[in-house]
Amino acid sequence: MRVIAGEKRHLVLKTLNDLSIRPTTDKIKETLFNMIHFEIPGKNFLDLFAGSGAIGIEALSRGASKATFVDNNDKAIRVINENLEHTGLMDRAKVIKGDAALSLENLSRENESYGIVFMDPPYDKGLYRPVFEKLSKSNLIDEESIVILEVGLKDDADGIEELGFVKTKIKKYKSNKHIFYKKA
Repeated sequence: MRVIAGEKRHLVLKTLNDLSIRPTTDKIKETLFNMIHFEIPGKNFLDLFAGSGAIGIEALSRGASKATFVDNNDKAIRVINENLEHTGLMDRAKVIKGDAALSLENLSRENESYGIVFMDPPYDKGLYRPVFEKLSKSNLIDEESIVILEVGLKDDADGIEELGFVKTKIKKYKSNKHIFYKKA
């Protein structure tokens, strides 16, 4: 796994040797960032269920002002920090060990705000729903923010619109898809 583009392109990132964590492939990452590359510069980026941190690091390399990484796995937090040190991006990053939904409460109290939120929770567990519930009631995003959810192909993320979000785009891959939302 590597940084695809931007100021840190070609740098190789560490991954986790944990079968419960599925790193986003370089090909899918490249497709995703080709769709949002004009939205990134100058924005704060929130990487939930961050794993190795590759998505948030890619955003920083492509001009995001700051990235916040949230994961509840000790090994993931260690790898995120190692990848940030390796890329020299630690000064524009915040790393939080904790539950994604609960971490949003703390970030909201700190008056953080994000132009792009990316979440890649474990598939088929519905862990994204509490995150959307917290986002809908928080000051972390506004109507211009983009929220991107990575799920398995069979998951339609039903009920997210009821929480005050509008689905704007779906990009399908062989084994998963990205669903794009905006706050209604």
